[in-house]
Amino acid sequence: MLSEIHIVQAQDLSKLLTGNDINESAPAPDKVITVTHLKQNDKKIEKRLLEIYSELDNLKDIKVSVSNGVVTLEGEIVSKAAETRAIQFAQQIESVVEVESRLIFDQSITKRFPETINKISTFGKQLIAGLPLILMALLLFLVFWILGGWLSQRQALFRHISVNNFIAELLGKITHFVFILIGIVLALNLLDSVALLSTILGAAGIFGLAVGFAIRDTVENFIASTLLSIRNPFEINDFIDIEGRQGNVARLTSRATILISPDGNHIRIPNSTVFKATITNFTRNPERRFQFDIGVGTTDDLSRAQAIALAMLKTIPGILQEPKPLAIIHELGDSNVVMRIFGWVNQTQHDFLKVRSEAIKSVKQVFDESLITMPNPIYDLRMTDNQEPSQEKNQRSVKKALKINLQNIDNQTEEVHDMTIDRTVENQISKENIEDKGENLLDPNTPSEL
Repeated sequence: MLSEIHIVQAQDLSKLLTGNDINESAPAPDKVITVTHLKQNDKKIEKRLLEIYSELDNLKDIKVSVSNGVVTLEGEIVSKAAETRAIQFAQQIESVVEVESRLIFDQSITKRFPETINKISTFGKQLIAGLPLILMALLLFLVFWILGGWLSQRQALFRHISVNNFIAELLGKITHFVFILIGIVLALNLLDSVALLSTILGAAGIFGLAVGFAIRDTVENFIASTLLSIRNPFEINDFIDIEGRQGNVARLTSRATILISPDGNHIRIPNSTVFKATITNFTRNPERRFQFDIGVGTTDDLSRAQAIALAMLKTIPGILQEPKPLAIIHELGDSNVVMRIFGWVNQTQHDFLKVRSEAIKSVKQVFDESLITMPNPIYDLRMTDNQEPSQEKNQRSVKKALKINLQNIDNQTEEVHDMTIDRTVENQISKENIEDKGENLLDPNTPSEL
């Protein structure tokens, strides 16, 4: 009784230490080895295997010996596949415990060459027998290829789905690809090779994943270009700002957005950057506001100065009456009061920079005529021992300045007051788009993003 208690306690202790039940058995093997074994069984196993091997050309020369259920295979074979088949046949025989292979690969040309010829002959016969089926599968694939190509060219059909030319073309390519994929599936199904399709798709998936990592930036830019062409945040000739880079839009390609700066320089920005950036479109709204600051003396009547500035702004061509111009006291400067002036311009009718320039000039002129002082900053000058310019040098500078033809200055008056739109950059973009027939995903028919 005590021994039984000790056994139970030992089992409980083992269970606590290992977390397993001591009575739990290991997984059962595939075959159960009997305790007793008859020598007659070894003879039967040997005889049965020899009968099987004798029926197969590649296994005829194998010698079999069996002892206590352990099968030993000896002899020469021509391939690894033959060895695998021989072992599999032996393992399937009843009462076989283990199979030991002592087979040797025969590398002689006299045996391997006839086998190779036999394989080629068998493959040729199978190919000839299946040729009609192969031709039918190929014909089915070509039909879907041609049908998909024909549908992809029907741009009018895809324009009903998307008015954007680029998206319509992309939908056509996707349709063509889908038809090709359907043709491949049906052809392989006709050849009873669906398993091959799974292998191809698996390999294509791994290959596509590897390529995707390798060309991640290119793919990202292409996707961004597609989304930009759908959303259409800007159009050709729009003046935009993309995180500090300003210019007129020249084109949108599948990789980058091309801007032409006011200096005439080309700015190429990756579409992935454009799509994630903050875009300021100065052209989308035709009405644009300008501003500038002007100093007024601290002793002047500020309300009178505001009224004079507003009255002057209303007389300048190009400044809109609605929304109304505005003049506010912005801040108190070191030696003056800073007045900030606002005005609105219709960019489709007048040049923004020219109108702003005329407004600054006119307000300064009317302040001078109205005796509104515009104090200069006060500086503390310290004289040094440096020699001052000689009087003769100053006289030469004055004479050189007086050589300017006054008549030429008078001829520029009309140009100074010209408020028409400067279309230099727009003309450059139009010329480039005419001469360069390259890719441009921007479509004026696409609805603009609000």
